[in-house]
Amino acid sequence: MATNENLPPKVIKQLAKELKSLDESPPEGIKVGVNDDDFSIIYADIEGPAGTPYENGVFRMKLLLSHDFPHSPPKGYFLTKIFHPNIATNGEICVNTLKKDWNPSLGLRHILIVVRCLLIEPFPESALNEQAGKMLLENYDEYARHARLYTGIHAKPKPKFKSGAICESTTALNVEQHNTSVLNVEQKNAASGAGLSLPTPITPATASTKGSNNPEHQHHQSTATATETGVGGIGIVGISGTAPKKEGLPKVHADKKKMDARKRSLKRL
Repeated sequence: MATNENLPPKVIKQLAKELKSLDESPPEGIKVGVNDDDFSIIYADIEGPAGTPYENGVFRMKLLLSHDFPHSPPKGYFLTKIFHPNIATNGEICVNTLKKDWNPSLGLRHILIVVRCLLIEPFPESALNEQAGKMLLENYDEYARHARLYTGIHAKPKPKFKSGAICESTTALNVEQHNTSVLNVEQKNAASGAGLSLPTPITPATASTKGSNNPEHQHHQSTATATETGVGGIGIVGISGTAPKKEGLPKVHADKKKMDARKRSLKRL
């Protein structure tokens, strides 16, 4: 799966759109692929234009996108050996579009088309391969013979990029970006929540017993707590845990009977 470690998310999003467009509607003679390990490396297979010494050849190249792309141009390299004035022996590409004429608004499609056009019309005046540049200016036939020889030996058809590989990579990349964004939000929320610790509610029993080491006091508080919660099926009891005494009730009833008897006697008189 492609990663986005080397490029900003905004650039990745735009790049994904461009790559999908190149995959669905490729320029003539150009097929694009991506590096599953690093999204900042773009591969392309370029077919040698007809009527040139590179005809019938397939040249693989890559574009390296820096972290500040598109403000700075990508670097282009041919991975297939080629005899060309504007391509160094190490594969580096020299073209004004990737140097002084670079514009951040230029897209990958424009870059790849310019590179293919370079195979049609080389610029020996700004040669990286001096031998090829000098030969092109002095003896075109000899230059063309060398170029065809390189093409026949090195520019054989390459294994084709997997169909739909770009769409799969860009889709996976978008999912990865989404998951990373969600993870960042969750981490921020967790960090902010950790700094706002809410006070723990204190139950009446905890508040009343806090700081007291008196066994008798603790016994009364535990009994009251058990009464409030109904632990063990105990009903409402006094603080001490015993039922209220009812010894005074019979005496009250006897006194009331005597008073009623006196009232009846007075009425008879």
